[in-house]
Amino acid sequence: MTTETTGTAAEAPLFGPERHFSAFFDDPRWALAIIRATVLEAAHPQIGAALADNSTFVAHPWRRLRNTFLSMRRMFDADPGVREREAARLNRLHSRMSGSDSRGRSYDAMDRATRAWVVATLYESAVTMCRLSGQPLDQDTMEHMYAEYRAFLAALDGDAGELPEDLDDFWPYFDKVVEDELENTEAARIILYRLFDHLPAPALLDGAPTLWAAGRAVVGPLLGAITVASLPEPYRRKAGLPKMPGAPTLMQGAYLAAGLTRFLPEGWINAETIIETLSLPPDSDDSRARTATALRTRMKQASALLRLLTPLSGDTGPDPVPTASAATGEGRRSADEFFRQVLDQTGDGHLDWPDLAAMARELATRLDLDEPEETRLYDAFAAWWRELQAVLDTDGDGRVSADEYAAAVPSLAGPALIRVAEVLFDATDKDDSGTIDADEHRGLFRTAFHRDLVATDGTYDRSAFVGEFLSFMSGRRRNTPYDPLLADA
Repeated sequence: MTTETTGTAAEAPLFGPERHFSAFFDDPRWALAIIRATVLEAAHPQIGAALADNSTFVAHPWRRLRNTFLSMRRMFDADPGVREREAARLNRLHSRMSGSDSRGRSYDAMDRATRAWVVATLYESAVTMCRLSGQPLDQDTMEHMYAEYRAFLAALDGDAGELPEDLDDFWPYFDKVVEDELENTEAARIILYRLFDHLPAPALLDGAPTLWAAGRAVVGPLLGAITVASLPEPYRRKAGLPKMPGAPTLMQGAYLAAGLTRFLPEGWINAETIIETLSLPPDSDDSRARTATALRTRMKQASALLRLLTPLSGDTGPDPVPTASAATGEGRRSADEFFRQVLDQTGDGHLDWPDLAAMARELATRLDLDEPEETRLYDAFAAWWRELQAVLDTDGDGRVSADEYAAAVPSLAGPALIRVAEVLFDATDKDDSGTIDADEHRGLFRTAFHRDLVATDGTYDRSAFVGEFLSFMSGRRRNTPYDPLLADA
């Protein structure tokens, strides 16, 4: 692990809430910078291939945003133990991601040079966002902030040797990677041309599809244009990205406007609160849900008015009205809906191992599992995938299509899925009492996923817990505690 001090300001700690990196978390400019950095990451062939094969950012972008945000918070925590635990978790996650891209080139998420590029894009995008918003950083600040980012890489990778030690050497390194290694990858194209146009609504706006579609139709292209205009010119030229008239001015205005928020009172913008509020399901008992419910009602009214004044074509349709069965949790998804919302975690139209690995990854993250429990969970999901592949993969191509799934109309509750549920039960039963009480249950669905327990005595035994999980995964029931975990975007 890296030391706490280094570089031009040796007396200042590199981690903790007062550092430059941490200060950006609640800065609206950081949202623009993160999008830009993500495109530069995705343009790297190894990262792009790993994202295309393993990531849930297309089907579940809000969930991916939340997890990334929380992970970065932990990686820059003042407590070394928190950082080390999160680094170990990320390394276990990345160690499971390897394969080949469409051109047969291998990728490995543990490749040290590739991981260094991720950190490099974050640093360069942070410097660029300050410059574009009219607040360029002075040399001393850039040097100390660069030391923070190198310390981040060292905490993750053991050392920061893949990044130049001196800031003066960083800029030639960055330009060389842009010129020689970046490509117009599928993952980069998806972010720029598909993600913004098809971004699903967060839970807060899920009941107002017309309003969301109208806002997305305006904001999506603007975000795309701003992001493209902010990318390095050599990459734009190499990738053949179009030069849109007025885009540089729009980009400059967006960064300047976001930069003006520095004049707001401290604490007015809290990224964690915003992300958590957007993720609140309608029936959450979180105290913030009352505000979210009021906002949702207002948004539905605005959506209805907008639909009357400017009807939209397409598949937005009327805002759904909850049925009695949905309100009581008795509604059922169609096979197609279940396939899209639950099974196809990566959003590529097929079910294969990366989809089930994404489920295991999400559950392991929520439960904050240690390595033995996490490995047991992944092994259980791997066994479930082998069962599904044997039954559903009728054409033998190594994956299951939506048609193959719908045609079989299978019962997914085989022995392997039962083992998955039992692993979850054991991980949730922290005191090994053989039952799960309300506090343990909330621990499983923490971060605004609090639900009332079904059992009258306020506890789950193993049978009831396994039965509920199987009901969701094979009975395809709506409104279970697992919806926000595996079905929501």
